[in-house]
Amino acid sequence: MARRQTVETFPNPSPRREYVIEIEVPEYTALCPKTGQPDFGTIRISYAPAKACLELKSLKLYFHGYRNRGVFYEAAVNGILDDLVASCRPRWMEVSGEFTPRGGISTTVTARHP
Repeated sequence: MARRQTVETFPNPSPRREYVIEIEVPEYTALCPKTGQPDFGTIRISYAPAKACLELKSLKLYFHGYRNRGVFYEAAVNGILDDLVASCRPRWMEVSGEFTPRGGISTTVTARHP
């Protein structure tokens, strides 16, 4: 899967302390690669920054890149984790996608680093 744009970062103001940043993206959209129908969900990101923090406007633009992409839930969550870890090199990170039910089935996918 081709990598998307890198999410911008800024220096962690407290790099010697481990603390947690939690981000929620309630309007995630992409396309089902099988049907072409839109998929909706909420992406939750939790991480402990090391030297850098994710910049939120850049993160928002990153997620806009998914709107017209055909991608399975599992590939989306794992790709998001890979991209965000590459951008900010956190101590640890977890990305979870909770997707709107389709055909009576709801799906949640969670990926972790390290």
